[in-house]
Amino acid sequence: MLALTFPGQGSQAIGMGKELADAFPEARAVFDEVDDALGEKLSSVIWDGDIDTLTMTANAQPALMAVSLAALRAMEAGGFQVTSANYVAGHSLGEYSALAAAHALTIADTARLLRIRGDAMQAAVPAGKGAMAAIIGLEQPAVEAICLEATEGDNACQIANDNGGGQLVISGHAEAVERASGKAKEAGAKRALQLPVSAPFHSTLMQPAADRMAEALDSVTIEPTIVPLISNVLAEPISHPGDIRKRLIEQVTGRVRWAESVAYMSEQGVRQIWEIGSGKVLTGLARRIDREMDGRAIGSPDDVGSALESLA
Repeated sequence: MLALTFPGQGSQAIGMGKELADAFPEARAVFDEVDDALGEKLSSVIWDGDIDTLTMTANAQPALMAVSLAALRAMEAGGFQVTSANYVAGHSLGEYSALAAAHALTIADTARLLRIRGDAMQAAVPAGKGAMAAIIGLEQPAVEAICLEATEGDNACQIANDNGGGQLVISGHAEAVERASGKAKEAGAKRALQLPVSAPFHSTLMQPAADRMAEALDSVTIEPTIVPLISNVLAEPISHPGDIRKRLIEQVTGRVRWAESVAYMSEQGVRQIWEIGSGKVLTGLARRIDREMDGRAIGSPDDVGSALESLA
């Protein structure tokens, strides 16, 4: 069984997707569609811009989606069908890419939603008020308890991502995240690293962004998926438009349950996970979560060719 996964923020790189666009007209058409939807040449930022501009949340989110869908269109040009996968899943913003791949959202609507999402997440919290940190070497229950200990009134933090392999990310008020990082080291964490992010994603501080996404999602048509989506916040499959809308809103403030999502797919019999788009982060995580999982990253024409050959 096969699952397609789609990367989240942090996988961006200048030049990503350019080889795909040059090699496949179908891939270039994706970038053109995203540019048209946003009313600007995001493709120029991706291919010729500077990394600081690309890394801005409002740019990185639609850019990473564009590369993922370009890679998928290149696969489809070679005869691959999305319905040959048993599940799709995406890490945070990658969930939108997965929904576009599964025909629940159009590419244009996905690009516009991700631009709104990026702007809203950036604007939700004043600079310096929030923070995120990676906790390495402790299991989820221990980090959960540490976040509770570090919370003082409204000054709170929570687990934002459970990426598996003893890697959890916490998010919330800067002071609470700092307290939790210290407590994690005292509890035996190998590392507690402050992350260079612009906002405390996937925390309750993101509620204004969740409210904005509720409005935005009400304005677009969501179709049933042609392949079940493993929801970030449920770690279970969904396909109905109403469920999709609800879970995308919850995802803004909720936990990305990635380790549980991969474990669920494994329990259903998935043995191959293909990461569609830029980078190899999810491929590495899949192997840490389940050593028997065969991961493959598909982000270049050569990757597309080898993936298609493996199906022949």
